[in-house]
Amino acid sequence: MKLESLRDLYVEQLKDLYNAEQQLIKALPKMAKAASSEELKAAFEDHLGQTRQHAQRIETIFERMGEKAKGKTCKAMEGLVEEGGEVIKKEDMNGGIKDAALIAAAQRVEHYEIAGYGCVRAYATRLGEDDAATLLSQTLQEEKEADEALNDIAEELNIEVPQESGQSGKRTVKSSRGRTRSAA
Repeated sequence: MKLESLRDLYVEQLKDLYNAEQQLIKALPKMAKAASSEELKAAFEDHLGQTRQHAQRIETIFERMGEKAKGKTCKAMEGLVEEGGEVIKKEDMNGGIKDAALIAAAQRVEHYEIAGYGCVRAYATRLGEDDAATLLSQTLQEEKEADEALNDIAEELNIEVPQESGQSGKRTVKSSRGRTRSAA
């Protein structure tokens, strides 16, 4: 499709995000299964429900434009999901380290989505698509909240930290929120 207008770009970007959401609907249950932290599992499961809503919102936007909701393959999300899949397959990581790697992979996804939804919301606003802009703002806010939740979980992970080469022990960790706790 030749992009000749902001509307063309808007539609193309919505298709990209729609496909990205479809890929995540398939990937999030695998990430939840691979997580050892119950809090992280729950975060992935909760975000799966939100991701389904995000896809439905895009479907609603397409319906209102008189277009069929279909995605164009989102290569960026393919790569991000593939990286997350590599973490899931690694068997040489202990639970806390794997959880940290899963969070890193998930936050890369969230940041991609935050950028994408921020742009399409701006396009919708510029095009006078106020209802679409409202729906896209909801999704953008939920993506930001998911990113914050992942940050919070990352700060609380119980990961063994080597005191000396080849040894592990306890140390005190101070989170960015000022809480001090003992970490394994």
